[in-house]
Amino acid sequence: MSAEKERLFRVLKGVVQKPGNGLCADCGLPGPEWASTTLGIFICLNCSGIHRNIPDVSIVKSLLLDPWNDSQIQHMANLGNEAAKNTYEAFVPTYYYIPTYRDCQVLREQWIRAKYERKDFSKENKPLAYNTGYREGFLWKRGRDNGQFLNRKFVLSEADGILKYFTKNDAKEPKAMIKVDSINATFQPTKIGNPNGLQLTYLKDNSTRNIFVYHEEGKEIVDWFNAIRAIQFRTLQVAFPGASDDELKHKLTRNFLKEGYMEKTGPKQTEGFKKRWFSLDHRRLMYYKDPLDAFARGEVFIGSSDNGYLVREGFPPGTQGNGNWQYGITIVTPDRDFLFICETQQDRQEWMVAFNGVISQQMSPQEYTVEAYFKHRR
Repeated sequence: MSAEKERLFRVLKGVVQKPGNGLCADCGLPGPEWASTTLGIFICLNCSGIHRNIPDVSIVKSLLLDPWNDSQIQHMANLGNEAAKNTYEAFVPTYYYIPTYRDCQVLREQWIRAKYERKDFSKENKPLAYNTGYREGFLWKRGRDNGQFLNRKFVLSEADGILKYFTKNDAKEPKAMIKVDSINATFQPTKIGNPNGLQLTYLKDNSTRNIFVYHEEGKEIVDWFNAIRAIQFRTLQVAFPGASDDELKHKLTRNFLKEGYMEKTGPKQTEGFKKRWFSLDHRRLMYYKDPLDAFARGEVFIGSSDNGYLVREGFPPGTQGNGNWQYGITIVTPDRDFLFICETQQDRQEWMVAFNGVISQQMSPQEYTVEAYFKHRR
């Protein structure tokens, strides 16, 4: 490297080290190695790929591979991530899901396009497609029994507090009516097999039900997602008038804490271990025969350590295990022990971290009600 290139690199590195510039401006990944010279922001490799698709808005350069000059570096120094955030994220609604580098491509892409291309959050009270309290349109929905995706009409209504869908366009009665405040929506592109795949989980007669949908257009499916969150947020504002916006935000749709295969045995702990797909949604550990099953085969409530819940590696002495795997976990509850086996030590460690994270949190009054239901159901 020539002396001049080395000098420029040092100066550019100094700009990256300024507050706010050390994380990707769009997803928060540490150590961004790319920049948008038009927007004056530092971004990661994955987000730079999204920026390349909007060249009218953003021109991308590598911090390490592309040539820089003093005027370009000074331009970046005058702007930077904090200034861009103050401009392009000035009025992000509380309910809007801001993705991180852990989230899927469609969420990150639509966040970037909403900020810089559509400028959704640069002006106060800008009309937003997902904030009207009503939405209708067609989504591809996976059939409960045959596994085929069929085009179905969906209607979301804040006035009714309902999301419903119809099996036929001219049908007068919906196939299902789902209370919006009971829905957890989470993007599942890998599980569903579509980059825009969205899983809607809700309670029906106190049993967990899943619907899997997608739309060909990324903007459309993300708008549906944020429309659900917007209605949930306003419903919570009425239900909890004294709560702060930040407190309410954490009650909206959420990603599952952990998903994956484990083997489980029955309550007598003498039955054979069976492989099941597990989803941990805060205090509900749900299990399915297949990841795309509409109904959970069963659920385990996980309370707090203050109430007698505990997770341990391995099994109680004398357990007759005949699973295919060897990394055991025991969840101790006030009523019984639940035994699971993971395929690898890493899987077990990840599940243990997830379970302990739940158990370490105190239970809310609503969660005591859920716990009572689980005990009554047994």
